[in-house]
Amino acid sequence: METLITTRPAAPAELLKTEEAISFVKDSFARELSRQLHLVKVSAPIAVLDGTGINDDLNGIERPVHFPVKALAEKRAVVVHSLAKWKRLRLLELGIEPGKGLLTDMRALRPDEDYSPIHSIYVDQWDWEKHITPAQRSIDFLQATVEKIYAALKTTEYQVAEQYPDIEPVLPETITFIYAEELLMRYPDLTPKQREHEAAKEYGAIFLIGIGGELSHGEAHDGRAPDYDDWSTPNEAGYFGLNGDIVLWSPVLETAFEVSSMGIRVDKAALTRQLEMRGCAERKDLHFHSLLLADELPQSIGGGIGQSRVCMFMLRKAHIGEVQVSIWPEAVRQELLATGIALL
Repeated sequence: METLITTRPAAPAELLKTEEAISFVKDSFARELSRQLHLVKVSAPIAVLDGTGINDDLNGIERPVHFPVKALAEKRAVVVHSLAKWKRLRLLELGIEPGKGLLTDMRALRPDEDYSPIHSIYVDQWDWEKHITPAQRSIDFLQATVEKIYAALKTTEYQVAEQYPDIEPVLPETITFIYAEELLMRYPDLTPKQREHEAAKEYGAIFLIGIGGELSHGEAHDGRAPDYDDWSTPNEAGYFGLNGDIVLWSPVLETAFEVSSMGIRVDKAALTRQLEMRGCAERKDLHFHSLLLADELPQSIGGGIGQSRVCMFMLRKAHIGEVQVSIWPEAVRQELLATGIALL
């Protein structure tokens, strides 16, 4: 058994142990997630052609890294933000049947991301997508899927604790489901992040449902692009949205800690409605959107699960730079080193 948690600058041997532990976490979780959701591992692009509507627009304002491709007559390509729409196209291309899906290691660059202990410009996710039937576009199916992902997180945490005895399991037995509107009613004077903090602290693990559409006070809990998650369809609970975030309570940072954004994807009606709500109906003519509006894409559920975030949580790290290699200001690197945190 090995020890990972230290309070002093890491020696090379300790950094190597951390790298080995990162691989252990990633292998364990990917294996269990694939088993729970019936996913097959596939290859994924680092860049896609611009102007196709395939790249994920996130909140709609982030700038992608772009470059001309000489062999394609200088057509512009963009480094992906995520693979939310690409995966749905891939379900069609691979002929994946309902009840099964795909899993890929996504690598992205988000140059507009602000630095923090949990944010860098380099993003690594398990991006997954699963073919579903129209009848499964429901809150019950969404919650059942979240419970399977949470079971994979729980299993991974137990495996990490067995491998590294200085790490004790902290995840609660079950994940708690809360609607964003309910959280607003409970904490009307708090910001969205403060609401998440209070709920995660109380329950240990929550799935916050309905992110992207306006709540009763006229603002969204958080931003979502209009063309992948369905955040506008009325659901069985009397609220709106078939998507959400998995948020854990970090015992190291003592704060809410988001590890996944996911949801049932837009159908033709939801896509049309959300494009109009966001004032970007012109996207209907893009390749991805036109296929969806022609009923040529499968119904699906999917999301991204942060690889570095999960490693941070499982290995009880205080900074994302301890589990991934990115670009950091030298002043930040030296400041952290003085406190015993060595960035990879």
